[in-house]
Amino acid sequence: MKRVVLGAFLFASLLFGVSKDGELRIGVQPYPLYAPLWAAKELGYLDEEFKKVGVKYTWNVFANGPLVNEGVRGGSIDLGIMADLPAIIAKSVGLDIAIFANFGIGEKALALIVPTSSPIKEVKDIKGKKIAYGKGTYAQHLLALLLNNNGLKFSDITEINLAAGDIPAALERGDIDGAVVWEQYISQLTVPGKARVVADGTGIKLGNNISYIKRDFAKAHPEALVAYVKAVQRGAEYINKNNEAASKLLSPTFKVSPEILRSVFSHFEYYAAFQPRDIVEIEKVKNYVLKEKIIRKDIDIKEFITTEYLDKAGI
Repeated sequence: MKRVVLGAFLFASLLFGVSKDGELRIGVQPYPLYAPLWAAKELGYLDEEFKKVGVKYTWNVFANGPLVNEGVRGGSIDLGIMADLPAIIAKSVGLDIAIFANFGIGEKALALIVPTSSPIKEVKDIKGKKIAYGKGTYAQHLLALLLNNNGLKFSDITEINLAAGDIPAALERGDIDGAVVWEQYISQLTVPGKARVVADGTGIKLGNNISYIKRDFAKAHPEALVAYVKAVQRGAEYINKNNEAASKLLSPTFKVSPEILRSVFSHFEYYAAFQPRDIVEIEKVKNYVLKEKIIRKDIDIKEFITTEYLDKAGI
């Protein structure tokens, strides 16, 4: 069953902007899924690496991957960061883009959560319940896997399409029975005891988050992408080696306490390169969206992902 309205990619009302020569317009999301990039910005790594190659950048914040895709399609940004699923959708509907950097994985950073007092104890208990998730996000794929592994279908639940930022309040009000959501919202609700995890991606979904670039920009300014991946890798290494300091540094960015952010970081493995398991995982996601007819056109994942700029950066 098709679960994403691909008509969202009809952007007749958007003006197709053009970046200034050599200026990289980055579309970001304010979530710890992308903490290495945010750390790179806060610590000055981005500025340092871009200054070395004489490139400027702009910073544009979006609420989710599908909206980043809209920005790229509309011509307002050149580089988008998001989970694997919305990136695959963007490629399938014609965006001339390439995935060129990773953020790592987080099997526990995407989960089905319910209120602490909920009678739901395991996945099969969500049958007939109101479950929220963002359609077109990678939360949709985890929910599909959880349902399938427990003999259920989407038709067995009442689907609620809800932005991740709206899920905590909806869960606390009792508007929904559960939700599939990512960090920081998992720790934001579970650390203070407001919710608990029924199931996460452990063993079934790595939870890859990536960076993609418009191919025309990449061709014209490869040095910008090399600088970018160097900065992201430096940000990843900083968080991995300085967890407590990184939690304090990025606490204001993600609007959670350092304590909660330490919990968040414990659910991730950050790195900029692609390991073989990452390529296999992204291929699995592509197969899912193709089977479910979320995308109509098959894509070649090996062609979609390039390690050229990681290689040039020595990562």
